[in-house]
Amino acid sequence: MLLLAVLVLAGCGREKKIESELLGIEEKDGYTLVTVRDPWKAGQTLHRYALVPRDKPLPDGLPDATVIKVPLRSAVVYSDVYARPIVELGCGNAIVGVLDAQYFKTPEVVAGLKSGKISDCGSSMSPSTERIVSAAPEAIFLSPMQNSGYGAIGNMGIPIVEMADYMESTPLNRARWIEFIGLLFGKSGQAAKVYAQVAKDYAEVKAVAQKADKHPMVISEYAINGVWYVPGGKSYKASLYADAGAAYPWAADQSTGSLSLDFPQVLDKAQKADFWLVTVYGQTLDRKSMLALYPHNDRFSAFSNHGVYYVDSATSGIFEETPFHPERLLREYVKLFHPDLLPDYSLQYYKPMGDCLLYKYTRPRDCS
Repeated sequence: MLLLAVLVLAGCGREKKIESELLGIEEKDGYTLVTVRDPWKAGQTLHRYALVPRDKPLPDGLPDATVIKVPLRSAVVYSDVYARPIVELGCGNAIVGVLDAQYFKTPEVVAGLKSGKISDCGSSMSPSTERIVSAAPEAIFLSPMQNSGYGAIGNMGIPIVEMADYMESTPLNRARWIEFIGLLFGKSGQAAKVYAQVAKDYAEVKAVAQKADKHPMVISEYAINGVWYVPGGKSYKASLYADAGAAYPWAADQSTGSLSLDFPQVLDKAQKADFWLVTVYGQTLDRKSMLALYPHNDRFSAFSNHGVYYVDSATSGIFEETPFHPERLLREYVKLFHPDLLPDYSLQYYKPMGDCLLYKYTRPRDCS
């Protein structure tokens, strides 16, 4: 589904609507209604929010929704994915606590943790309610999971902002959620400009990719404890592959999340994949370590044909920088799959698997 941003004339007033598959934003009389649709139950609502200006009284006739006074003055965030756009919109000072602090790389957050201005509120699996209470957030930002509650966090009386952006089916749908963040922090105009520029840049890179005369096959990740999670055919990652001019073995699948497969299933469908994109944490990847991940990884053509590329999420900013800026990841993919189409761009995130260290990011197949 394409994103829609429409103005609907209603009577004498004008009601602004912003729509993606999972996010709906409507300006009402005295508040803004935000609807987060359930990614796992078609036609159902996951959460509704009524955003009311802080300096205004609560309007009459509010719907059944979580009321949040905006702009927010303080927030706890579960992930650097959401800290990054908050900082980009100039509201980093509102971040008063984080979960899983060791994984945050946003400089303003790292500095805040070091100085004590931002509280380390424990792990996402075992949050410290005491520290969260002490930080006094007006909202908690987290990613919802299917059939999963929030335990004590959900009973604290603090609004939970359920960011289901990662379940959107296209990169631009996901990027559109920065407008929700902008509304929450009183930066709606700035957020709209950010999104408009992202959409423009994305379209330009996509147009370049459409000039490709070949469409190499790409797969991602690897089997862990016997399970290989691959992006569903309707996921935003699969959409990125298509927009970058690549073929994806599970493109016909209808899932927006991940598929749980085993090694033989992936091998059967994607043994001849040209590119294999792998995420590791705190390590370099060479042939030996690739086989240590799974001893039969060398059965894929990409292993022998210098088609394996990896990103180290411990040092790379790929997971923080690209969710709301998919144009950056699209450039990366186009450079990988069709290097001649972007001659002036150098890879920012991915590196070739070891035994190929002289690679100059210009001819990904010429690496012997």
